[in-house]
Amino acid sequence: MAVPFFSNQKQHEQIRGDIDRAISSVVDSGHFILGPNVKALEEEIASLCGVKHGIGVANGTEAIHLALRACGIRPGDEVITTPFTFVATIEAICYIGAKPVFVDIDHKTFNIDPDKIEKKISRKTKAILPVHLYGLTSDMEKIMAIAKRRNLKVIEDAAQAIGAEQNKKKACSFGDAGCLSFFPTKNLGCFGDGGMVLTNNDEIAEEVRVLRGHGSKKTYHYDLVGYNSRLDEVQAAVLRVKLKHLDRWAKAREKNAAVYNRELANVLEVERPFVGDGQRHAYNQYTIRAKNRNLLSEHLKAKGIGSMIYYPLSLHLHSAYAFLKYKFGSFPEAEAAQEEVLSLPVFPELEENHIKEVSQAINNFYLNF
Repeated sequence: MAVPFFSNQKQHEQIRGDIDRAISSVVDSGHFILGPNVKALEEEIASLCGVKHGIGVANGTEAIHLALRACGIRPGDEVITTPFTFVATIEAICYIGAKPVFVDIDHKTFNIDPDKIEKKISRKTKAILPVHLYGLTSDMEKIMAIAKRRNLKVIEDAAQAIGAEQNKKKACSFGDAGCLSFFPTKNLGCFGDGGMVLTNNDEIAEEVRVLRGHGSKKTYHYDLVGYNSRLDEVQAAVLRVKLKHLDRWAKAREKNAAVYNRELANVLEVERPFVGDGQRHAYNQYTIRAKNRNLLSEHLKAKGIGSMIYYPLSLHLHSAYAFLKYKFGSFPEAEAAQEEVLSLPVFPELEENHIKEVSQAINNFYLNF
């Protein structure tokens, strides 16, 4: 049977009436920018993440960009981060004129290896930007200890990790700021682009609010060189409807992951996702390490089963970032991961028989290889 990698059609069918009413209410109000739905959503997401402030912005990339600026990152500064992530993570650093400094990833988690961070800290280092890849938090206790010891800011890229936890603390609540994306394929996705900065710091929150609205605290008076980076009211209304279902969808993703873990337990060629003690994985993706990954991906495709490779080339190997002067071999764990990772369907509406179908196809591939 055909199994799509991702589909939100059934999800939207189930809540279509509520979404239609929410959008109609915005249309009837005539208030489309930074209205009551944006304000309410900011409060609701902040409460979910266990922080004081949420500031809605245009997208996840801008969330990182504005958070970095509000945390005082300036041209010439260095920001430590991972080479194994979506490009937005380092685009945001480059927008400021700062320099991304890469640290290799941990084999098990795919996240930045905290034991390798201190060797990369220089007098220009001003921040650490960990990415909670695939929905698993980085080792934030170690990272925060390093940051405190070395007087560095920490900005969490939690674009794939809303609801993820480490020792009962939510993603976006560890660092000076945390960043979410509401891209449609995320666990909480809108009908276009959207993002949010989360923080407990009043000054950071206020600066992000000013920056997102052209640098203005008072209409037509400009205190900073700012940006047009606002979350619009329609997207906020859609997200507020979906937010009510997020915990149920998260539990469905966890259940789906548990079925995969059981069905793939005896496939020696596959490493299943790691989850450490005290962690709650958000499973934005269910990502395995697979031997002969490319052939497996083609095998699944031939059977009508969707899969995705996040990411086929680490950022230090892209021509756009050749100016950073890294080369092949600079980050062996990231380079190994790019050849082995494969994300399988895990969206909440996936049925157990679909997961068994995917798992059986993987089993058969290796039995017949």
